[in-house]
Parts: sequence; C-alpha cells; structure tokens
Amino acid sequence: MSQAPGSDGGRAALASFVTNRLGRHAAKPSAPRNEAKAPAKETAQDFAKLTGYRELKLQRSAADLIGLDNPFFRVHEAKAGATTRIGGKALTNFSSYDYLGLNGHPEVNAAAKRAIEQFGTSASASRVVAGERPGHLSLENALARHYGTEACVVMVSGHATNVTAIGAILEEPDVIFHDALIHNSVVTGAQLSGAKRRSFAHNDAESLEKLLAATRHEHRRALIVIEGLYSMDGDTPDLAAFVALKERYDCWLMVDDAHGLGVLGRTGAGLHEHCGVDPSAVDIWMGTLSKTLSTCGGYIAGPSALVEYLKCTAGGFLYSVGLSPPLAAAAETALNLLHAEPERVERLRRNGALFLASAKKLGLDVGTSLGLAVIPVIVGDSLKAVTLSDRLFARGINVQPIIHPAVPERASRLRFFITSEHTPEQIKDTVNAVAEELAALQTGASLIEQLMARRGA
Repeated sequence: MSQAPGSDGGRAALASFVTNRLGRHAAKPSAPRNEAKAPAKETAQDFAKLTGYRELKLQRSAADLIGLDNPFFRVHEAKAGATTRIGGKALTNFSSYDYLGLNGHPEVNAAAKRAIEQFGTSASASRVVAGERPGHLSLENALARHYGTEACVVMVSGHATNVTAIGAILEEPDVIFHDALIHNSVVTGAQLSGAKRRSFAHNDAESLEKLLAATRHEHRRALIVIEGLYSMDGDTPDLAAFVALKERYDCWLMVDDAHGLGVLGRTGAGLHEHCGVDPSAVDIWMGTLSKTLSTCGGYIAGPSALVEYLKCTAGGFLYSVGLSPPLAAAAETALNLLHAEPERVERLRRNGALFLASAKKLGLDVGTSLGLAVIPVIVGDSLKAVTLSDRLFARGINVQPIIHPAVPERASRLRFFITSEHTPEQIKDTVNAVAEELAALQTGASLIEQLMARRGA
C-alpha cells in the first residue's frame, strides 16, 4: 500500500525520489582524464545553504515532475476583484482582499488623483522630519472617529505597524499573551520587544485565563492580542470574554482587526459591532489599509498618550517615510464609502453565507469558518492543495493554496476570499468545481504514485 504524501514515510519517499531525480538531472559529463577537477569551494556565504532552501527546491521539483505550474507570483493584468486577468485569460478571482469592491471605485480613484496633483506620489520624508501632509491627519481623525478613540496613527505597512507598535510598547519585564494562530507580525513584534511571550489555544478564553492565573503576577505590564477575523480560518473570538479577562487581570487588550473592518458587524464596523461590545473597552485597535480600504498601510487607534508615544518612539513610524498622499486620500474615501453604502456589507454577507452553505452541502471541509469573507477548503496535504489550485486555474478560477509551513501539513488548504461583487453564479460554479476536482484527486492515484509512475520518464 502506498503511503500518503502527508505522512512521514510518504514525505521521506517523495524527498528521496526527488533528490534522486535532481541528482540525475544535474549530472554533468565527466572531466577529461588529463584534467584535474578543482575541488568545490565551501563557503558559509552561499545563499543556497540557507535553512529551508533545499526543502523549497525539493517542493518545486516535485511539482515540476507532475506538471504543476507555480501558483505563486502570477502577474495580474487587470484590477483584481471578483474577476481578474492572468496570462490574457479572464478568471473568477478568490485571491483578493477587496472585500467591498472599493479598489478602483471612481470616488476612490478621484481622491487619489487629486492628492497626486497637489502633493505628488510620495511624502518624500519621515513625517517627523518633513513628511507630514494634511491627508495623514485627516485619515487618522476619520479612523479615530470610526473606533471612538482619542487618536490614531497611520503607518506605511500593516505588518510593520504590529511589529513596531508592540516592539515599542513592551519591554523585558513585560509579557504578551496571544492567540496560538495570531499573525506573524504580532509574534515578530513580541520578539522585538524582549517581553515574555505566551500563547493560548485558538479563540479559547478559558485557556487564556489559566495562563493569566498562573503567570500574570510574574510580570509588570501585560498585553493580550487577538484578531477580529482570523485570515486563515475565517472565525472570530468572543470579544466580551477577552475584555472581561483583561479587566480582571489588569492587562491591555489589542485587537488586530485587519480583516474585520468592512466585514464584521451589520455595518462592517468591525469585531466590536459583531460582538455587541463598546469599542472603548478595547485599549488598542489595529488595522490595515490594504483590505476593505483598498490601499496600503496600517494604523493604531487608541488613547492619545499611546499614539503620541508611538509617533515619537516607534521605529517603524519614526524612521520610515510618511504614507503616500494618494494612498491616504484613497483610504479615507474608502472608509467614507463603507459608512455611506452599508449595502455592500450586506451583499458580502449574503455571498459568504451562500459559499459556506454550498460547500458544506457538498461535504467540503471548511473548518471553523463563519462564512464572513474568509472561507478555507481544507484538503490536508500540500501537494494536493497545489494540484487542486492548478486544476481550478485551468477551469478559470483563481484561488491560492496555503501550504506548509504557513499552516501545518495536515491543515493545507485553498483559501477563498469572498467579495461583495461576486455573483451567486460565480460562487455556485466555483464550489461545484472544487468538489468535482477534489473528488477526482481523492479517487485517482496518489501524488506519490504519480511521481513514482514517472520514474522512468
């Protein structure tokens, strides 16, 4: 019986087979007998010796052997929303964060163009030096009003916002408690800070309480970090439960609502509206401009003392160029459209519910997703996930595989981002195609068997 590709034996067999193939393909003619072959020079500076590089090459070689195209870094030749164009081919697209279809909206484009005409395409300096522009302050005020906070600061990168804010707020005597599935940027920020880092089971307030009861007294300040909508699984935390814990154990609570803004709650206000919690109960609201707000950057909204401190000490703000003026203008306009057109949120909600219900009806594993813009289809094997993505691409559907090490091997998946602009027909056709192709993969020869069948090719 053949071993599953995801098993230890299967992965070892795959690695061994691909290594042998690579060895045969890489073989060169022997040097003439009268020529001495110079010994290969070993150097620690060889980038090919970086940890993980060999595994990356083995994975790519395995895909090549069974005829799979690389699904990553494909060039989109048009605005990527509910549809896109790649290689001259029109596709239904499920790999875009444009949840409310605001990227390319006429009002958003017009705001960006006006800012370009007045300020150009760059702030040209750090804001603290000479890069402050009216659009920065206007966007920050709009975001602060949205969350009902005293102040807000915007930065040029969502990832850098978490890294630099957490890195600036916490120090070695402190501790950060975070969800086990928290975003990489939060983990990186915790490492930068030097604070102790403790993780609790995903969305499990009881797990966090046990950690707090056992260890909170060991540290000076404590920060709890959760996400609004988890971008791999499409589920949400019980915000009220985490607010109660932060109050009981004297902690700050930070919510990374990057994927929640525009998605969660009746009007898309975010996790607080979804859970019916006063946003002022959260100490730090973090978000990005690259999802619903259809630009690029990140922000922290909270007390004025926090924002003032970050503007003067956070390296990712202090030593970075200010947000591009057209991006600031476009993001603020997108936020205004979110408030003015709540029907976009309702369309998104209907589309997500349709996808989720259709997928469950056909027996697809959607994990813990609530059907709110992010819906995974878990297939449990990296090669199978890449193969499924490749087959769907051939059928005019663009969806990315999420594979090890981004997720555990057994949790490899396709991740579907739903938008308000997808049609019911696009959703139904896609779910049917996923079920058909996945069934074909499961009933056909295993990927290891396909590779072995090509041994003599």
